[in-house]
Amino acid sequence: MGNAPDTPLGKMYESHIQMILDKDIEGLLNQYTDDVLLISSFTKEPAYYKGREQLKEHFQGILGIQGLEVDLTFWAETDDPQTLMIVEAIKTQTEAGEATMRFADSWVLRDGKIAIHFAGMVQYPDGSIA
Repeated sequence: MGNAPDTPLGKMYESHIQMILDKDIEGLLNQYTDDVLLISSFTKEPAYYKGREQLKEHFQGILGIQGLEVDLTFWAETDDPQTLMIVEAIKTQTEAGEATMRFADSWVLRDGKIAIHFAGMVQYPDGSIA
């Protein structure tokens, strides 16, 4: 698939990725509601981030990513309620070399901002499957 479609959510997603590349934490946080809930499987145990202050913790690790390449392999969105489900093939550069992962993310939006974010790691950098 490659890139996000030319829709409002597609533009929001592209902006989201660009802010990660630009290390723009405030811009990222502004895409979320004040009472956001992010559930992450980036580690083998689930992590829960509630509110923007905790979300900031989550993004500190993500903003350290170098050489991020994203290939969208699945995209589904709805307008009412506004939701997004994506699967991404990710490549990044680490101290140990290139890391390849797969994410399955879902957003539930309220008033144009992300209220719930399921940040799902499907394939970890070591090749293991979640």
